[in-house]
Amino acid sequence: MRDTLAMILAGGVGSRLNILVKHRAKPAVPFGGIYRIIDFALSNVMNSGLAQVAVLTQYKPLSLMGHIGTGAAWDFVGRTRAVKILPPRTGEKDSDWYKGTADAVRQNMDFIEARSSRQVLILSGDHVYYMDYRDMVKRHRESGAKVSVAMMEVPWEQTSQFGIGIVDEKNRIVEWEEKPAKARSNLASMGIYVFDTDYLLSSLRAGKEVDFGHHILPAAMKDGQLYAYRFHGYWRDVGTVKALWDANMDLLDEASGLSPEMWGIATNVEGDGMVYDRPPARILPGARVVNSAVAPGCVIGGEVKGSILSPGVVVEPGARVEDSVIMHDTVVGRRAEVHKTIADKKVKIGDMSVVGKGNEQVSNRRYPGHLSAGLTLLGKWASVPGEARVGINCIVAPGIREEDWQIPYKLSDGESLGLE
Repeated sequence: MRDTLAMILAGGVGSRLNILVKHRAKPAVPFGGIYRIIDFALSNVMNSGLAQVAVLTQYKPLSLMGHIGTGAAWDFVGRTRAVKILPPRTGEKDSDWYKGTADAVRQNMDFIEARSSRQVLILSGDHVYYMDYRDMVKRHRESGAKVSVAMMEVPWEQTSQFGIGIVDEKNRIVEWEEKPAKARSNLASMGIYVFDTDYLLSSLRAGKEVDFGHHILPAAMKDGQLYAYRFHGYWRDVGTVKALWDANMDLLDEASGLSPEMWGIATNVEGDGMVYDRPPARILPGARVVNSAVAPGCVIGGEVKGSILSPGVVVEPGARVEDSVIMHDTVVGRRAEVHKTIADKKVKIGDMSVVGKGNEQVSNRRYPGHLSAGLTLLGKWASVPGEARVGINCIVAPGIREEDWQIPYKLSDGESLGLE
């Protein structure tokens, strides 16, 4: 695998994650208490024996760059091992940033050309999964393909969200539909590609196509050079609020197949200059923890059920947290209730407040496509006053202070506070 070069696409806006990407790139969003989303792609690269990896950034990259650091957390240090962060390059205009996935790689062809590689492995930095890429590269070489696409069967109702392939008996892709309204197959692209290096470079030089799914892959199919690599493990695109919450909940379900520790997923415990090597969690007398993941540094005085708690979370006595994802250093005040909520870092939830209770049928009025599944979002550094009431499918913007609320402190189902 040392003759395979990995490139991780990590520059997307990820707008469907709403305020969770207000201050960070989507791959830098915290996940599962102690990880970030990009940890899965980086760890898969590490565990597959690849020595050289590039991370292509664009949107709000500072948090992501701070998290990756030198790459030491994934053993990408040394004379022959390295992770290289590639920021966007402007063209003739300052606004001429990456126009798509293929354009991002095209603008960094010199990085590929400067390294001797037989294949280039192109990955997305915003998926939660485990894959040994060695098998995919091996199958690619055995098939004689110029391009291989990792694919898996998805529920038919989800096919409109993916590139869909129709294959022959040799798994050669003979038809390709990009996000079809009515699919004829449920074999979906996972956004993981293996290219012969020469074929990739010639394809990128040949035209100005900007996207792999819409342009490069269909062209390879017409050449008869596009093959499917079938995948059967756990994989989830966490590009929506609901998908992110679902994947976090999968951590608490032994039958889900999601197991970062068994997969050897690594993370940077000193990212962003904040050391996460904290003391053990403390469960105070009278507290209750049921089917939850509680990270180091947490202090639990109330009840936590079916939830993911990141380092430093405090649940004060009498408080209740249920079916929620609570990120670093958030404080849930005394006798407060939190239900089906994703709270970003350093949120303060006041005493006796209630968050995430109401009518699940009322979608968020401003972002109905983002919040309609009964979840509530609390932005980074936000404060919820004591005795406040925050309904379902609500959004509290990052940085909202207690004085920004109006009396009585209430957000009805589907309402938002502090959005521009």
